[in-house]
Amino acid sequence: MTKSELVEKIVEANSVLTRKESELVVNLVFDAMSAALKKGEKVEIRGFGSFTIRERGPREARNPKSGEVVRIPAKRTPFFKTGKDLRERVNTLD
Repeated sequence: MTKSELVEKIVEANSVLTRKESELVVNLVFDAMSAALKKGEKVEIRGFGSFTIRERGPREARNPKSGEVVRIPAKRTPFFKTGKDLRERVNTLD
């Protein structure tokens, strides 16, 4: 599902919100989640899952084409852990 498909689902489910308002709501939610993760906070949506930031240390790798050693700097990456309800819904056979 893409972001635009999510907006469409909201429009279909709620006759009060316009497409533009639904898109604004989706953008606000994503922006709030991004801002929280950027500050190092955990984002938890009960029944769906949680997002955290994982720190990856610096490391060395090799360029497969030249064999040259390449230094990869430390970085922060988002990590998603599914919630129990989502895991169960995905694994049920209908």
